Amino acid sequence: MARVRGWVRVLALLGVLAIVLYPLIWVLGSSLKSPTEVSSNLSIWPQELTWSNYADGWSYIPGVSFGRFFGNSILISLATVVANAASCLVTAYAFARLRFWGRKGYFALMIATLLLPGHVLIVPQYVMFSEFGWIDTPLPLILPKLLATEAFFIFLMVQFMRGIPRELDDAAKIDGCDPYRTFWHVILPLSRPALITTAIFSFIWTWNDFFTQLVYLPSVPSYTVPVALRLFIDSSGQTSIGPMLAMSVLSLLPVFLFFLGFQRFLVQGINTSGLKG
Repeated sequence: MARVRGWVRVLALLGVLAIVLYPLIWVLGSSLKSPTEVSSNLSIWPQELTWSNYADGWSYIPGVSFGRFFGNSILISLATVVANAASCLVTAYAFARLRFWGRKGYFALMIATLLLPGHVLIVPQYVMFSEFGWIDTPLPLILPKLLATEAFFIFLMVQFMRGIPRELDDAAKIDGCDPYRTFWHVILPLSRPALITTAIFSFIWTWNDFFTQLVYLPSVPSYTVPVALRLFIDSSGQTSIGPMLAMSVLSLLPVFLFFLGFQRFLVQGINTSGLKG
């Protein structure tokens, strides 16, 4: 009976997995179909593989290779990961472990910014960055992250640091550590799970971002991958579906590889809680 229940669970999980993966399999299969087969053949996998969609998509934009858009996205995404992780970690340490006047009020004010729609800030931010001469550069997308503007990640790290025993801070203080050395030698090593989580979500959200990158990067050579995919639809509404889906498949690879490379550290950090004897 127990074996039957185990098989039922496996089959149920496989069914859920098939439903979840169906859109990805469909995109992969359609990226290998010819233009006529995409519109006429509703099956998941093509009858005849059309690998030329990838070559056509890579050189579809006149004068600009699609590799340029990948380079722009990778630069912005990695820089955002570093800026978010560094600024939010320092800010969270101050809120979670240090004592200063108005700490609770500042923390509540920071949490309140989560209720403010980001689109409300686009116009004043655009005017400010235009005065700085930053439009059509990656700076509006990267430099604000150095100011700990992502309240969600700060909250995540604060909650994680509050779970670290304060006895470790007291022990570090007895050994002669000031707050800076306590942060570097005690809190930072133990905060690896929160840092890895911040890095994964920062990379995914930045890589998939469309609106802000469209606003601040108006010229084609500055486009990132999500914005560049829109170029496959011309002014008349005609779409090069095969090349567009081929580039969509390639756009999924960096996110998959980034998560695959970091999830091992995430799971390991959660299992050990960063504490070793």
